[in-house]
Amino acid sequence: MLIPVLLSGGVGSRLWPLSRELNPKQFLPLAGSLSLLEQTMERTQSLNAGAPIIVCNDEHRFTVAEQMRGIGANPEAIILEPMGKNTAPAVAVAALQAIKQSADSVMLVMPADHVVRDVDAFATAVDLGMAQAQAGQLVTFGIVPESPETGYGYIRRDKALSSGSFAIAEFVEKPSLDVAQKYLDSGEYFWNSGMFLMGAKAYLDELEALAPGILQAAQAAFQQANNDLDFVRLDAEAFAKCPDDSIDYAVMEKTDKGVVVPMSCGWSDVGAWSSLWNVGDKDASGNVVVGDTLLHHTENSYVHSNSRLVTTVGVDNIVVVETPDAVLVADKDQVQDVKAIVNTLKAEGRSEANTHTKVYRPWGSYESLAIADRFQVKRIIVNPGQKLSLQLHHHRAEHWIVVSGTAVVTCGETESVLTEDQSTYIPLGVKHRLANTGVIPLELIEVQSGSYLGEDDIVRFEDVYGRSE
Repeated sequence: MLIPVLLSGGVGSRLWPLSRELNPKQFLPLAGSLSLLEQTMERTQSLNAGAPIIVCNDEHRFTVAEQMRGIGANPEAIILEPMGKNTAPAVAVAALQAIKQSADSVMLVMPADHVVRDVDAFATAVDLGMAQAQAGQLVTFGIVPESPETGYGYIRRDKALSSGSFAIAEFVEKPSLDVAQKYLDSGEYFWNSGMFLMGAKAYLDELEALAPGILQAAQAAFQQANNDLDFVRLDAEAFAKCPDDSIDYAVMEKTDKGVVVPMSCGWSDVGAWSSLWNVGDKDASGNVVVGDTLLHHTENSYVHSNSRLVTTVGVDNIVVVETPDAVLVADKDQVQDVKAIVNTLKAEGRSEANTHTKVYRPWGSYESLAIADRFQVKRIIVNPGQKLSLQLHHHRAEHWIVVSGTAVVTCGETESVLTEDQSTYIPLGVKHRLANTGVIPLELIEVQSGSYLGEDDIVRFEDVYGRSE
């Protein structure tokens, strides 16, 4: 049985300020109307495959579940990592789950944040690799290079095998431009896609031989996992002992069972803003624009507006990305260094590294509209049928004004129903809850006032999402 495995643990820091730690690039519609995760899931529909397995960070569990619900997808399992440990452990726990589905499972491992333009060519390459995977080989897909790309690792092919595949001579790190050009000219190198096709048992056997510490920790974390709603929650203590390593370093560079299948499918790992310029639709001046923009004497640039008008005059080869709380301006040839900005923001403890002004929650979302000393204004959306936890705050009071929909409000021992233009007051230190029992989204404005307005000033007593104290 072929089982797609979607790895959704990336942070995507090079696509800041759109990609943030709590809402990274795989959850964003960067190359179409669907998010990259949704596109990856829909790509599996072109295959004769079983229900997919998703491996993601615990912090992202409700985003993953909501996006899957939004496209009508039903994963076999959503496995939650308590912390990131790179791809080798992630694939190990997926393999353990896949074997539970079928002892002879073949995993198609795909990062959830890549773009594939030609789905038919992708499916054809997967079909080519199935025979080797079923025979116990570990198949990786090498992208036929279109340019001397310095942002990708490469795979050098060895002798030709059956069905158009090749033995692997070596994996090589990201090269300089001169070296990348030599790779391109030789015709012997492929871009390393990070996608794999391998039997679940074959992978675990190689892991046992080449990186037993990873296998032992992954097995312990999986065996001690518990089911939480629709999720498989790995044991945190056991998983924390797992070595941090990629599948390339831990297995593929050491195994004698590796083969590479060439793939030419309009692929991009969307690893930087220049990648989105490469795959985007360009105007007559070579510009890719998103959102409300106005360009004059501008060429070969990527301009992305998220919340307001962005204009450019007399510039070439730049990237401009606007969000409500941050703006990036960069030379298109230096966008790999955006990660340095994110690292600085983290070192300074700034929220812009982690969250947007709009934050998604399992019940809906909230968006900060204004914040100052001792007060904050938020726009809150509660989806139909959802409710927040029963909670209290030690340092702030709240006023709620309903804009649309119907709110069921618990405040202390009292429950009331509020409709459009009605409001209520939640005193400091009083247990309260907000629910939407209607069929349309509930929208309200919340005004917080108090000595401390941080999101950590919350004590949960009851929560349908398993977040209570």
